[in-house]
Amino acid sequence: MAAILKDPTMSNLKNTLRGVFGFPVTPFKNDLSLDLEGLEANVAGMIQHPYCAVVAAGGTGEIYSMSVDEAVEVVRTTVRVVNGRMPVVAGVGYNTPMGAEMARRMEQAGADALLVMPPYYSNAPEAGLFDYYETIGRASGLPLALYSRDWAVFSPNQVARLCDRVPTLQIWKDGQGNIRTYQRIMQQVGDRLAWVGGLGDDCAPGYFAIGVQAYTSSISNISAKVSLALAEAGLARDFATMNTLMEKYVHPLYSIRERVKGYEVSVMKLLMDELGFRGGPVRPPLCAVRPEHVDDVKRLADTYR
Repeated sequence: MAAILKDPTMSNLKNTLRGVFGFPVTPFKNDLSLDLEGLEANVAGMIQHPYCAVVAAGGTGEIYSMSVDEAVEVVRTTVRVVNGRMPVVAGVGYNTPMGAEMARRMEQAGADALLVMPPYYSNAPEAGLFDYYETIGRASGLPLALYSRDWAVFSPNQVARLCDRVPTLQIWKDGQGNIRTYQRIMQQVGDRLAWVGGLGDDCAPGYFAIGVQAYTSSISNISAKVSLALAEAGLARDFATMNTLMEKYVHPLYSIRERVKGYEVSVMKLLMDELGFRGGPVRPPLCAVRPEHVDDVKRLADTYR
């Protein structure tokens, strides 16, 4: 295990998570069962590179299409392969009792921290949202990363109060892309949390411009070199280099990904297959890349190759 995250004071967490969170997909076989051998191979390749953490069964990992048992097995497999080389962050969520159960089981599976997805109910009042995160936080001794995406929208004051309410909250992963609000949150809350850009590789320049210390990368599945170079340039405020990388690698990818809902996973898995990794099919509610888009993905694979 990564002992630094097990420290009860968690005093070093903020300074440890700098650079790139690797976000491995969850490979499935043609019958849509888990391809754990493929997962092992992908993660074994990923940890050869200096990511600051690996997120298992996250959004890119299709947690929303897996049972709790499957998600736990994905985390257990990832932990075994990583073998303490970097922290493993496990996705949890759905609703309050399921999220708490997942938190306990992910801790038993060896995870170092938890990435809490928004609750399934999209119209929860503030009190209910806060109860959701607090209950999951109390279910294990692991640090929490809160994923602020979709309907999990927070003001600077709310984030500050959440820090008081949920003492294990250590990481804020932004998935809103509202740079104006995120900067205000960061300024008000300060160094109480580790600040992470989580909307996508295409938002990396904006995130690093306001001072995040890391970002989550789906490109980490196909090119450690590109994702790590983006973070290195971002942390150095070298936006000229970032712009070059964005123009050649990131914008062409995201222009395909935005064509159909769910392509943020489908396109990545097809690219992985083209580049010799283990991607495989996606599970419903996602769909495969449409035939008329396949050649565009293959041409993009040549760029990454």
